[in-house]
Amino acid sequence: MKIPDPADAVLTLEEACRWREELRRAGLRLAVTNGCFDIMHRGHAAYLREAREVGDALLVLVNSDASVRALKGEKRPIIGEADRMYMLCSLKAVDRAVLFDSPRCDRELAALAPDFYVKGGDYTPEKLDPAERAALEKSGARLVFKPFLPGFSTTSIVERIVKLG
Repeated sequence: MKIPDPADAVLTLEEACRWREELRRAGLRLAVTNGCFDIMHRGHAAYLREAREVGDALLVLVNSDASVRALKGEKRPIIGEADRMYMLCSLKAVDRAVLFDSPRCDRELAALAPDFYVKGGDYTPEKLDPAERAALEKSGARLVFKPFLPGFSTTSIVERIVKLG
């Protein structure tokens, strides 16, 4: 049995919008989440599985290397954007992924108009970026907040690795 190449699930925004329309015509609901996903860990995998359960398909918007640096500092990301996208698309829970280059993904959310927008439990509607929230409200997306799996974070993994060195 041939296993699909995860690289084939990496789309441009335009390709993702066409895929979104195919889902809509088929009566399927799209869940979207976003993030850096720098060093993949169990917390990411559990969160993405839960995000996928919200809809019929899951698209992950992934921060580019430049936007990760803007958000996390010059030493990040640890893993480059192409490799992060490949790893994400290797997960059964992730149907497609799109790279975005700005610190916020309001343009992508507006274009995709997802049925659901999933974020981790450290967010609330009030903590969402105002432009992202406006794009979601305009599209009618339902906000879903999922709790984090305690004890897992990329920052804590990096700190442990630095202590080892």
